[in-house]
Amino acid sequence: MSLSIAPATSRADLRAFVELLWRVYADDPHWVPPLRGDALALVSGPARNPYFAHAEVQCFLARRGGEVVGRIAAHVDRLVLERRPGLGLWGLFEVAGDDADVGAALIATAEEWLRAKGMTRAQGPMSLSIWDEPGLLVDGFDSAPAVMMGHHRPSYAQMVTAAGYAGVKDLHAWELDIAKPFPELVQRIIAAGERNPKIRVREADPRRIDAEAKLVLGILNEAWSENWGFVPLTDAEIAFAARKLRPVMFPDLIRIAEVEGEPVAFMFTLPDVNELTRDLDGRLFPFGWAKLLWRLRKPKVRRMRVPLMGVRKRLQGTRMASLLAFMMIEYTRRASVANYGATRGEIGWILEDNEPMRAIARAIDAEITRTYRIYEKDL
Repeated sequence: MSLSIAPATSRADLRAFVELLWRVYADDPHWVPPLRGDALALVSGPARNPYFAHAEVQCFLARRGGEVVGRIAAHVDRLVLERRPGLGLWGLFEVAGDDADVGAALIATAEEWLRAKGMTRAQGPMSLSIWDEPGLLVDGFDSAPAVMMGHHRPSYAQMVTAAGYAGVKDLHAWELDIAKPFPELVQRIIAAGERNPKIRVREADPRRIDAEAKLVLGILNEAWSENWGFVPLTDAEIAFAARKLRPVMFPDLIRIAEVEGEPVAFMFTLPDVNELTRDLDGRLFPFGWAKLLWRLRKPKVRRMRVPLMGVRKRLQGTRMASLLAFMMIEYTRRASVANYGATRGEIGWILEDNEPMRAIARAIDAEITRTYRIYEKDL
């Protein structure tokens, strides 16, 4: 049967785009089904995802004999082009049955669309932005991903490199045992910070959670502005993220560090919500929503994930930055164990060449458990 690839233009097409995941990972014990509503909202346009306000996105479906056998999205982000002219993106790449011919055809289709938009290089997978689930899993297939981390078929890396792509950046997830205290040297650093009257590390104020979220994400935009692949979060995206994450934002897991009264750093931690949603099969209705709300009242999880951490630019590379980081990590560790029953922590992703963060991860005895790779190619 011949293969056809066409744009996903209708609501039914977009649902098929999402539903393909359940076929692709039917035999994968480590895959965690996403919430269908969230997965559909991601690709449903500006009314449901503010990313579309600065990006043009085209989803494609591959069909054989009328059956959906693959998908990909190609996108041009104006905020990316301001920093890297000519760079187009693709992502949300999935292939049923590990069919290399389907994979090659999908990547070629995305490239053709990007060329038509005037792009001279392609980068992927970026699903959809650097703030969503960037990179392709290339190591760490033997465990389930933490919340907001991707999971892919081992065959995909070969499909991408066969299409002429080379890896340009690795992103690592680091994991550690948080049930035990940190090494003595780290404890001494934390104690020194606690004796400094200029330093205050506080929890987020639950009465001002929207304002706190805006503060944290504002520091993030500044802190990450020189990072590889950085694209600023817009005001609309910050507000959207705050609303979306509010059900899983717990004040004792959001730490804000102040120096002489000024907020200069933060650490945002999430319970691994994947542990709470895995048995819902992506469905919140008719009973999944009630189950999830009940579980989120006082969540008990094995693992915590730190997806975001940042310090204002003027402090980066200083001893103060490291001190604040260790203090925020330790206070979050204590809360995670005492209040959520967690025994494992994940910090990530961390860029392969972000040596300050890698040094902090090593100092608390964390180890790399998952590697995601971003690829590029001249068009």
